[in-house]
Amino acid sequence: MGAVAIDDYQSFLAGKQMLAPAAGPTIAPEQVHPMLFPFQRDIVCWAVRKARCAVFADTGLGKTFIQIEWARLLGCPTLIIAPLTVARQTVKEAAKIDVVVQYARNQGEVTAPIVITNYEMIQHFDPAKFGAVILDESSILKALDGKTRQKLTDMFQNTPHRLCCTATPAPNDRAEIGNHSEFLGVMTRSDMLSSFFVHDDDGWRLKGHAQDAFFRWLASWSLSICTPSDLGYDDDGFILPALTVDAVLVDVAGALEGQLFFTGLKGIQDRLRVRQATVDVRCQRVADLVDDDDGQWIIWCGLNKESDLITKLIPDAVQVKGTQTPESKAQTIEAFQDGEIRVLVTKPKIAGFGMNFQNCHSMAFVGLSDSWEAYYQCIRRCWRFGQQSPVTTYVVLSDWEAEIYANIMRKETQNQKMRRYLIEHVQEFETKELANMVQDWKYETDQTDGDGYTWMLGDSAERVATVEPDSVGLSVFSPPFLSLYTYTPTERDVGNGRTVAEFYDHMRYISTALLRATMPGRLACVHVAQVPAMLVRDGYIGMKDFRGKTIEHFQEAGWIYHGEVCIDKDPQAQAIRTKSKALLFTQLHKDASWLRPALADYILVFRKPGENPVPIKPSITNNQWIEWARPIWYGINETDTLNKAEAREERDERHICPLQLETIRRCVLLWSNPGDLICDPFGGIASTGYVALTEDRQFIGCELKASYYQAGVRNLARAIATKEQHSLFA
Repeated sequence: MGAVAIDDYQSFLAGKQMLAPAAGPTIAPEQVHPMLFPFQRDIVCWAVRKARCAVFADTGLGKTFIQIEWARLLGCPTLIIAPLTVARQTVKEAAKIDVVVQYARNQGEVTAPIVITNYEMIQHFDPAKFGAVILDESSILKALDGKTRQKLTDMFQNTPHRLCCTATPAPNDRAEIGNHSEFLGVMTRSDMLSSFFVHDDDGWRLKGHAQDAFFRWLASWSLSICTPSDLGYDDDGFILPALTVDAVLVDVAGALEGQLFFTGLKGIQDRLRVRQATVDVRCQRVADLVDDDDGQWIIWCGLNKESDLITKLIPDAVQVKGTQTPESKAQTIEAFQDGEIRVLVTKPKIAGFGMNFQNCHSMAFVGLSDSWEAYYQCIRRCWRFGQQSPVTTYVVLSDWEAEIYANIMRKETQNQKMRRYLIEHVQEFETKELANMVQDWKYETDQTDGDGYTWMLGDSAERVATVEPDSVGLSVFSPPFLSLYTYTPTERDVGNGRTVAEFYDHMRYISTALLRATMPGRLACVHVAQVPAMLVRDGYIGMKDFRGKTIEHFQEAGWIYHGEVCIDKDPQAQAIRTKSKALLFTQLHKDASWLRPALADYILVFRKPGENPVPIKPSITNNQWIEWARPIWYGINETDTLNKAEAREERDERHICPLQLETIRRCVLLWSNPGDLICDPFGGIASTGYVALTEDRQFIGCELKASYYQAGVRNLARAIATKEQHSLFA
């Protein structure tokens, strides 16, 4: 076999990778302010090079310094958007590394290259005036209503440099990851879901074979870090002190109004009623705790009634509330940070995000909501890297609210576990990103040669290109059906295409190589089925004409469209397997406008131009020809396949669907001669090879996936054994 070079194939594969490109300048580490730690310095260099990215770093790891240096080194007008109470803190932090950051409330006030404002003021700024934008505490994207979030995304969609900074998300927090990706212009949330996730009876989950691809994609535009050692750096100076969380349950006599006995909280309204009914006893308990300690305290409240009462009960407490001016809020918070105020009373939504309260190591929650995010952020205002003292937190609840605390603790355990899961899975990819190294999977090849067959492990585009020109008498195969990460994680898989166009761009390497390998005038039988359109992936529910697109593709590749056969399918079996509402009896009686016929299979037949040098003379009867000449083949048993179970992997999203042996047999007997070379570039478990060998043909095929390849090795050996057994009996 002579090798044929595919000049641009490697470039095509590189472009197919779902990785965010680097679009910014490259800077030297020594250009970063020397006050930054080595891990902060390298993150800055990476972020400048990426241009549009996110830094998911836990509290106290220096996100403020990172974003300020990012803006300074880019050297273009930059707008920082932060929670209201964080803006002035950022101005003070910037001065520590010799950078001027101006606080402004509208475009008319802007006089400095780097400006900071709060999220409530963004409508007063012109995005066209800035070359870079930073979202500080960008997890707020998840909390914003859809209209405001979309406005923020639309405002800065043409801004060339975009940076998001927030704490490390959990990998199952699809909303937060999707919102960031969409704001940065990396990928829309719907595209992210359709690419890497699948929706089943348990809701959305990451596809098995998409896991590595998802984490590699995530690492190409974000860095997730809980400690410096996550990226291979020294943790010296970044070891958290001890944290103690005490649940203080106040005994409350009686039951809720309207209940003879307390039977648990039934929903939001029950939670609110209990919280309002127990304000007095909870506030008094918190006041007693604070009176027993003369240090600084933060008191987190959820209701105005709680804030007002606790401020009255604690003589030296000062309240920060929503009705105050931004200046008044900032002055009070700064006074607390400077030690001039002993007890700060406020709400999580006012000071729970982004603030640095390392000056304090005692806090109390006057009640809790079910938001783990709010709880976590409040804790991390004090319990952060740089805190010198152990941190003590009291959660004061009525005994009626014990289940709320249990729910938060359950979420705490789950989220910490998921965050570590994220870090462990992105570490390798992030380390390569920081070093500006190419990320790739290990690609394996192998070959098994037997009596009349060659079976190859590897990429079809490369392996079919090695087949001798004009040597293949017939091809019978089933290409992937536009299904991302169903069977493999690699971009070498034709099915792993983001778009229909990319799928057929990849197919072209195989269809043209197959044309070259096929004898003039001979045929290729391509098995296809129509592809359902999904709302989350395609924006509508309906059908996509995969059959028509495939015909068009092979014609463009130089093949002649020769004909087709429709293969009858059982609609009830298909309904049970796919659970499509378009085939269900319930839909028949509910709304038949959603009903459609079952999806048939098709064998599309293409001919290579030229005169066939060896006429095909099938050994079939006239009656068989009459049956096979029909436009629809009936009587094909859907279970007439090789054993697919032995090739299935745990991460496979679907069972492999081998082509029915009778379908292959009809193609082989009708359109090839004994001794002809039969080819299958998408070999699977070698069903085509099995039929070819048992029908006295030769076979050459390839398969990308190792587990399927190994199953194919066994099936080809069985075919030879079956053939020999038949010869013996003959």
